[in-house]
Amino acid sequence: RKVYFDTHALVCLLEEKGFTTQQSEVIVSALVKIMDTNLDMIYKDMVTKVQQEIALQQVMSHIAGVKKDMIILEKSEFSALRSENEKIKLELQQIKKQVMDEITKVRADNKLNLNLEKSRVKELHAQQDRALTQTDRKIDTEVADLKTMLETHKLDNIKYLAGSVFTCLTVALGFYRLW
Repeated sequence: RKVYFDTHALVCLLEEKGFTTQQSEVIVSALVKIMDTNLDMIYKDMVTKVQQEIALQQVMSHIAGVKKDMIILEKSEFSALRSENEKIKLELQQIKKQVMDEITKVRADNKLNLNLEKSRVKELHAQQDRALTQTDRKIDTEVADLKTMLETHKLDNIKYLAGSVFTCLTVALGFYRLW
């Protein structure tokens, strides 16, 4: 902790520059005191190599403890994440199964509704066909009745015409005979 320099050489240098011996010694003495005080201040803030090694060992042991804690934490976090991931997978599988069941239900309902609609449409077509057939029969019956009626009227007209013609002929022959 001591500063080593040649104080006598400094005194001689100061004397060469015009200082007296007493002044030079006082200046050198003051410089030595100042340097000692400064060194004491500097050494207060400094640590020895042994202290530094102890502090380094303490820091390294603290870092090792923190590393262990981090590894333990990481493992526990990882296992927690893994278990959470497994839970989510199970929930996802359940949801997937529910969705598939719902899709199957919807498909079955749609097929049933489609088949019901098809049968309703077929029944409606059958009803329309029956109604059309009945209407065709009615029309055919009416046409046949009209033809029959037309034929009877025709025959009646022919009868009346023939009767009228024979009556006219008879009258005409009666007049001819009378003349």
